[in-house]
This record gives sequence, structure tokens and C-alpha cells, in this order.
Amino acid sequence: MKAMFMMILFMSLISGFVVFLSMRMHLLLTLISIEFLMLIIYLFMFMNFLSYGIDLYFMLIYLIMMVCEGALGLSMLVVLIRSHGNDMINSLNMLLW
Repeated sequence: MKAMFMMILFMSLISGFVVFLSMRMHLLLTLISIEFLMLIIYLFMFMNFLSYGIDLYFMLIYLIMMVCEGALGLSMLVVLIRSHGNDMINSLNMLLW
């Protein structure tokens, strides 16, 4: 049962990487794929920590980092939409940003 769950997590991780690498036009889709990858890594760590009997204090720190990363990504999205009117990464001029 655990091996099947780990295989599903690994396939989800691979699909998350594929979505992250293929969606380079919109910032929102990129942020959603990063959050999906973070959740899959969280589940993988949770299963490993429970199976080896490691303290789950590190999981709390990881969750705090996930929330901070999500808040930072959403604030960047809001600034981008307010300044350029859309979330297209192609519309940015990297020399002016």
C-alpha cells in the first residue's frame, strides 16, 4: 500500500514538473504549479517522517515557508497585473522591471 502511494506521489511530482516547465506564459499558472509541487513534497516528507519515526517539527517550518512563498507569489502577481494589466510574462521588458 505504501509503495503504491509513493508511486502515485512520484507520478504527481513528475506531472507537476511538466506543467511547471510547459506553462511559461502566465504567471498565475506557474504559481499554481509551484504550489502543487510544494504540496506533493510535503506529502512525501510526511509519509517518510511517519514511517521512520522522525519528529514532525520540521513539517511546521516547511508549512510556514510554503505560506510565505504563496503570499510573496500572489503579491508579485498583484503588482504585475496593476502595472501591466495582465499576467503574461511575455509582456514584460526585463530591462525595465
